[in-house]
Amino acid sequence: QVQLVESGGGLVQAGGSLRLSCAASGSIFGMNVMYWYRQAPGKQRELVAYVTSGRITDYPASVKGRFTISRDNAKNTVYLQMNSLKPEDTAVYYCNVNVLGRGYWGQGTQVTVSS
Repeated sequence: QVQLVESGGGLVQAGGSLRLSCAASGSIFGMNVMYWYRQAPGKQRELVAYVTSGRITDYPASVKGRFTISRDNAKNTVYLQMNSLKPEDTAVYYCNVNVLGRGYWGQGTQVTVSS
């Protein structure tokens, strides 16, 4: 089994910054791509960023230039640095990791951006 523990969410004013963390533990040998998703009330879950084991990253246009994903392989942790936050970034943010072709989800952390 794989356990994911997320932290770093909270309430921030528009224009502010937050840094999310997600620590993976358990049967993580072969862990490859690490993702951040988010889900706003009444909306589908959407991909926010991903980083491969080779540190290749990608982002949708909605967050590109504002969010940065990174990983520390020694700590089995993925981070999401979020700058210039907007009210529309308000959502529950979820970590997801791929281990030998199977995906695992964290419990989610709430991010609320006030205008």
